[in-house]
Amino acid sequence: MAVTDEAILRIKAMIRSGELQPGDRLPPEKELSDVLGLSRSSLREAVKALEIIRVLDVRRGDGTYVTSLTPDLLLAAMSFAVDIHQDSLMLELFEVRHILEPAAAALAAPRTKPSDVEHLLGLLAQVHGTTSVDDLVAHDRVFHRYIGELSGNAYLTSLLETLSSSTLRARVWRGLSEEGSVERSLTEHHAIVDALRRGDAALAAAHATVHIDGVVGWLRRAMG
Repeated sequence: MAVTDEAILRIKAMIRSGELQPGDRLPPEKELSDVLGLSRSSLREAVKALEIIRVLDVRRGDGTYVTSLTPDLLLAAMSFAVDIHQDSLMLELFEVRHILEPAAAALAAPRTKPSDVEHLLGLLAQVHGTTSVDDLVAHDRVFHRYIGELSGNAYLTSLLETLSSSTLRARVWRGLSEEGSVERSLTEHHAIVDALRRGDAALAAAHATVHIDGVVGWLRRAMG
């Protein structure tokens, strides 16, 4: 194992054990290198690597701190990778959504309160026959984000938000090119909300699957 990799693992172990907590300042470089039994140059390389993936925050003239370690922060590197994907990989992104969106809906169902149902119906009520495709897609993103939050899983919510933001162009393209896509999307959203209102996890997952299936099927035809 490379010395830098060993340094990364040792810092990670300190975080996992609770010796270093989110927001904590790391000991001075010399002190930490002595504690870990590593050279200062190896420690510096490890800190740089952990800064890139948002585990550490190096503040010039102040010190190095553990970040908040929240899912959205830790998944930022994946978000960057997804954002620079090629259009030929768009179908793969939707296939991942096809797996995760039903899971989020299933987790959300038993947690959905009447006030949540009212909120989701309020979002749907903002969409009507004269709503532009851009506005529809924006509402769609907010709708799915809220269901992700209802799932109670912060990592799942962050993953879905990353995937959703990276597939906006395809959804606008579908809205412009496929007749009846706006009405179909609204009908499918209402079905998902009704399943959430019932607290039926299996039904919510099934409707979410149908919803994403529609986009995946259209994309396959468009790319075929």
